[in-house]
Amino acid sequence: MKNALVAKILREISYALEVKGVEFKPRAYARAARSIENLSRDVTDIYEEGGKKALDDIPGVGKSIAAKIEEIIKTGRLEYHDELIDEIPFNFIELMSVQGLGPESVKTLHKELGIKGLKDLEKAAKDGKIRGLEGFGEKSEDNILKNIKQAYDKKRRVLLNTASSEAMGVREQIESYASKLEVAGSLRRMKETIGDIDVLVTPKNKSELVESFMKLGEKVVKGETKITIRLESGINCDLRIVEPESFGAALQYFTGSKDHNVQVRRLAKSKGYKLSEYGLFKDEERVAGRTEKEVYSKLGMQLPAPEMRLNRGEIEAAQEKKLPRLVSYDAVKGDLQCHTNYSDGEATIKGMVLKAKEMGYEYLGITDHAGDLRIAKSMDEKRIKEQAEEIKKLGVKGIKVLHGAEVNIQEDGSLDVPDKILEELDYVLASIHSKFTLTKKEMTDRLVKAMENPYVNIIGHPTGRKVLMKTGYDLDWDRVFQASKDNNTYLEINAYPERLDLSDTNARAAISAGCKLFINTDAHSTSQLGFMRFGLGQARRAWAETKDIINTISYESLLKKLKK
Repeated sequence: MKNALVAKILREISYALEVKGVEFKPRAYARAARSIENLSRDVTDIYEEGGKKALDDIPGVGKSIAAKIEEIIKTGRLEYHDELIDEIPFNFIELMSVQGLGPESVKTLHKELGIKGLKDLEKAAKDGKIRGLEGFGEKSEDNILKNIKQAYDKKRRVLLNTASSEAMGVREQIESYASKLEVAGSLRRMKETIGDIDVLVTPKNKSELVESFMKLGEKVVKGETKITIRLESGINCDLRIVEPESFGAALQYFTGSKDHNVQVRRLAKSKGYKLSEYGLFKDEERVAGRTEKEVYSKLGMQLPAPEMRLNRGEIEAAQEKKLPRLVSYDAVKGDLQCHTNYSDGEATIKGMVLKAKEMGYEYLGITDHAGDLRIAKSMDEKRIKEQAEEIKKLGVKGIKVLHGAEVNIQEDGSLDVPDKILEELDYVLASIHSKFTLTKKEMTDRLVKAMENPYVNIIGHPTGRKVLMKTGYDLDWDRVFQASKDNNTYLEINAYPERLDLSDTNARAAISAGCKLFINTDAHSTSQLGFMRFGLGQARRAWAETKDIINTISYESLLKKLKK
């Protein structure tokens, strides 16, 4: 799929225009990049079916950008993009990947200190040269040093949805040539960021399969059993040719994680076996290897789900036959955070509801922004009432629609929407969107006060983190978990790939503390409702069972849960 490549080029154009001081255009390119990223189809297929007109019809694109997308589809690059990059004498893309640095600040860093990229930036910060610049200080210099690791990670890793989309494209290209095919690695474990894609195959016809695979990207390595290519998005994809009798052992080995595998191999050794990607051996005889279940069973273990394989107690639980029955990918009955064109979403209410119905949902909650969040086109009281009327008159049968709102938690923990409006809603989702630098105690006090509000049902993206962009704020989790239970205010696993917040470790801690959680997508388009599987992957990494996730229950049961 070319979606990732197209979105990357458009986003880099947006950054370049910002650095050059161009007005308005950067926002248009950023909006188009988001639209392409959120497509449920390959942009190439859209173009092949409907030409440039079909590209123009994609929300947020328009004729000028459609022509540029056409060039990328045809050539794999864009001359306009290359020219912009060449005109700027420093690596603004690298520098702007550091949390807290924008177009003006990277220009200042280049002009005053000659900083051209991350290495220059890191050295200047370590040498204390940044704090003396206008607009900077000791704190901003410390923040640069703290955030630069994430910027390095961003160069090496991609978000889960990007890798998932690329892997789907690889699968579609080669699966007809394979008798068995599985995606392995961190993608199979549903890790929030991915370094590369691992694909295991037993081919029907090896030469045809390899030839088809090589068409997907640029050759990096080509051996007898391993071929590596660089996909157009920049991600490396490893194809491994595996014999049927070793497939399960290879899948276990290449799924990882490294820590999990080290402990499993140690267990095998203690039982007199040797475990490798080729199988489980007793002396020279292979005693297991065709399936993962066969390998784990021979070692006296239950089969742990890939998402659990992190050496966080799953090996011991599998030996004791005490693995939890994880929430399944089809268990969710509805989504309680999504946005429409009443605020910063792209689709109509009806469009979102029809998509949710198509997905088999029993209910959908609409939570457009309300209050003072201007960048998200927040609704005022009049618009909230208009939306309530539209939902009442919607008339879509076979699915229930709840009218909620996402409101802002202010610095003191109060909300920016009056109670008289909140009490008219079916439920309220409250989130922090500003003032992220408070102390741990101040931020915890702020969140707990919001949780104590009688109208707040859910806390959205509780730590405010953005994967590969910024870490979340620090909280006293014991207090937060207790407030959740005391007030029937539920924490969310936000399934949006840039958030996945709660993290797997925080979600597991919440469940261990007795909290119930929602998994919501924060969808801003119909296709983003499909992000639910990433949230479910996160929940499974947290050992969540069906009973731990509230939106696996029926609509009638949900209404009872939402009463405080």
